[in-house]
Parts: sequence; C-alpha cells; structure tokens
Amino acid sequence: MSVSQLGYIYIEASDLNAWESFGENILGLQLARKDANQLVFRMDDYQQRVILVKGPADDLAVTGWQTDSEPALLDVVARLKAAGVAVTEGSAELARERRVERLFCCTDPNDNRVEIYFGPAVTSAPFQSKVLRSSFVTGTQGLGHYFLVSKSDRKKTVDFYVNLLGFKVSDYIRQEIAPGVVADAAFLHCNPRHHTLATALFPVNKKIHHLMFQVGEIWDVGAAHDRVSDAGLELEMTLGSHPNDQMLSFYVRTPSGFSIEYGAGGVVIDDATWMVRSYDKLDDWGHRPPAR
Repeated sequence: MSVSQLGYIYIEASDLNAWESFGENILGLQLARKDANQLVFRMDDYQQRVILVKGPADDLAVTGWQTDSEPALLDVVARLKAAGVAVTEGSAELARERRVERLFCCTDPNDNRVEIYFGPAVTSAPFQSKVLRSSFVTGTQGLGHYFLVSKSDRKKTVDFYVNLLGFKVSDYIRQEIAPGVVADAAFLHCNPRHHTLATALFPVNKKIHHLMFQVGEIWDVGAAHDRVSDAGLELEMTLGSHPNDQMLSFYVRTPSGFSIEYGAGGVVIDDATWMVRSYDKLDDWGHRPPAR
C-alpha cells in the first residue's frame, strides 16, 4: 500500500493579491475562498487543491499525499515509524482545515513538511475557470507534479519517497549543463502520471524548482502562453518538450519566484510494461531561456 496522488499543496506567499490574479487569470484555477491570510484554489471537484498562506518564505510549505483508504494510510504510517521517522497524527481541527478525514504529519529528508491522509472532501459544484477551454488533468493522477530540490543527498530523498511512501522510479536524466556541472534528476510516480515528484541537487535557494499543471488540450497551453506574454510576466523557459514525459510545456515565474510548468499531453505509465531508462538530455527541443 502506498500514497496514490499529490492531493494538495500549500505555498507560503508574500503577495496574495498577485497570486489571486495569477492563479485565476493566467493559470485558470478557480478561487474557492479567501481571507486576509489565505487563498484557496480549486482545479476539479476537490474542495481545495492549491492553498496560498500569507508569509515571507515564498516557497513550499506543505505537501498533502493522498492514500485511497484508511488501511493504506495506516500501512504507510507504520512503514515510516518502523524506519525511525517521527510521525504525529494531525488533530481533528487540522483535518477539518485540510478538508480530509484523517491525516498524519512528518518531514522528509529535506525537512519539508509532509502530510499523509485519506478521505478528501469533494463538492458537487462544477469546477469553473475564467479562461480554460478544457480542464485540468487530475483525477487519479492528482493535481500535477513538482520538482523538489534535494538539499544534500538525492539518494536519501529518493529512498524516502520510494521505500516509505511507495513511489516507483520512472526514469533518470543526467546531463552536463556546464563544464563539470551535471544535472542528475530522478523522476518518480505513484499513479499513471509519468511523474508526480522529480528531484535533484539543484542550484536554487527554494525548496521547489517548479510546480506543474497539466491541461487537457494544447489549445489551452497556447492560450496561456499568450496570457503570460500579454501580462508581461517572466518566462523561465520557452515552449518545449522533455524526452521522458514528452509533455509540451512552458515555464513561467510565479509571484513567489519559483516556476509553474504549464503543459498538455504527456506519457501515461502502465507499471506492467514500463521500463526504467536513463536519458542524457533534459529537453528534446525548446525549453530555452527567453530572449532578453
């Protein structure tokens, strides 16, 4: 038994007003509720998927990993405890805040807060986006993926998510990006999405390099690219495609400084036939720094 998807993510953000406009008008998320200290976004029938909390960090605060049943949740918790990981059960008040039935909390090898839960709250109210023609690809694939920055030892990060949370390795990419500097990334999946988590030692001062949202049509990728350009926002990387997940995507800077990868298409994994590979380049084409 293992976690089955990235269910929710909390970001500590210094400028909630900028995020409100960015989330609704650029990304196409639906604002579910807000107050002076928090923004809550929907992207499907879950009551909350992406939550922004007021604070100076402008970085990842919490990741919520869903299990499909209470026995699966308790099985994961037992593995964590057996490995010597400090695990505490979240209070009933915290479970209500997270909109779940039951959850447990711990930290990963990079001191990131991890919450493991079952029983997400959903709503019958249809998801509504101001700008999308299609919808976000979620369901059993969860809200998307994120690139986690390993702080010292990538192997410890991979071992934690594979051996304790139940992920499987999808593949690896190793590329020399500068003389003597090698990007050595591992890509992990916990459902048919090619990867829900990627990680590497990376020269950035954030906990994450990017968070990825997948839409159902390439049309929506192009339209979002136009919205980014029209709003004068900063692209980190132009349109392109990675060799492993084959997603058509671009990267845009968020108001918090890390990036959103925004794409469509992409490989779906069948564990019965999947073969792990190691690639020697990060991109098949594109994903270049924008012209200055």
